[in-house]
Amino acid sequence: MSVLVVGISHNSAPVSLLERVALDGDGVHKLMHDVAACEHVSEATVISTCNRLEIYTDVDRFHGSVEELSKLLVERAGQTTEAMLPHLYVHYDDGAVSHLFQVAAGLDSMAVGEGQILGQTREALRLGQELGTVGPSLNVLFQQALRVGKRSRAETDIDRAAPSLVTAALERSSASVGGVAGSRVLVLGAGSMAGLATATVARLGAAEIVVANRSADRASRLAREYAARPVPLGELAVELRQADLVIACTGATGVLITADMVADARPDGRPLALIDLALPHDIDPAVSRLPGVSLVNLADLAADLHDTDAGREVAEVRRIVTQEVTAFLAARRQASVTPTVVALRSMATSVVEGEMERLLGRLPDLDDEVRSEVQHTLRRVADKLLHEPTVRVKELANEAGAISYAAALAELFALDQDAVEAVTRPTVPDESGERREGRA
Repeated sequence: MSVLVVGISHNSAPVSLLERVALDGDGVHKLMHDVAACEHVSEATVISTCNRLEIYTDVDRFHGSVEELSKLLVERAGQTTEAMLPHLYVHYDDGAVSHLFQVAAGLDSMAVGEGQILGQTREALRLGQELGTVGPSLNVLFQQALRVGKRSRAETDIDRAAPSLVTAALERSSASVGGVAGSRVLVLGAGSMAGLATATVARLGAAEIVVANRSADRASRLAREYAARPVPLGELAVELRQADLVIACTGATGVLITADMVADARPDGRPLALIDLALPHDIDPAVSRLPGVSLVNLADLAADLHDTDAGREVAEVRRIVTQEVTAFLAARRQASVTPTVVALRSMATSVVEGEMERLLGRLPDLDDEVRSEVQHTLRRVADKLLHEPTVRVKELANEAGAISYAAALAELFALDQDAVEAVTRPTVPDESGERREGRA
């Protein structure tokens, strides 16, 4: 069995499409039941946030499973398959492990390092356990992902990375229009990064803050929190005429602010600072060639932050995630050969017992002391013969072809495949380190 992730997020799709696949509690339950009912899926859960919808499964077949899971997301978007598929991404086996660890650590969030995703990951595990769709494979994976997320935040200040990004951008733009205090600020978007930007300019004393977003409800919620004014994206051209500073962080596909829009809004060349924190870009880079206009984007900030505390924290979390992924995959590969090793030793025990029974049938008068010594000797011989191959197969599990070595061992000793598959862990550790029943 292998872990498969099929998802859509702010990194792959525009907000308008993410809004189409957004699910409430009942919708998440329904999706999980639909996923669990898929032919090749044995375990399943879903991470659902305003910026991502990801299906995590344990499957016995890759291609058929990808098609089934993709179809479920296409149906919920109400789009054609051709329109939806370019925005979906797939992670399989080792790649799925790496992706989940990055998500839990906050590296894949729109606001890098934000802590909310850790709770959302925990909720996905809890819901899967409650519905009985999570078994040993996803249980162990998600428990470890939660530990990685906790470790990343305990050992670094990754949760400060996103605010540092906004602060660095504002410091760069201040050279063009001065400080934020007393200025008119236009914020594009209403997600976590937009929330950080709005909170920051409000704290720095902006005279007026305008929040523009496709979803009127989300724009209104963010605006109310900071005494800002919500507007629809359709009024963007009008608001550009009044703004001193624009911070864009929607991540929509295709630019929202073109060079022509800025030129029309500022024909007199009045200073305008534009900050593009979106990926892909919200603002056409060509605006920087207009008189009086300055543009700061993520590429500029990456250079600024590389040697800063925020940049170092992100780099350190990436190191932690890489280390944890390597350790998890090594442990998983070693665990994959355990059933074969246990079945082999069980076979050896049966052979010893059979030979002892045959010997006692031929020598019924053998006294108890001699019988015990003979049995002990037979067991020692079996153990010594099996010691080297079982140790080596575990060592080889960390090298390419680990599964083949286990299969070769089973083939060489003619192990019963049913006996190998029957060797499972009856319990799996939960996040606290205690053990609980797992779904077989």
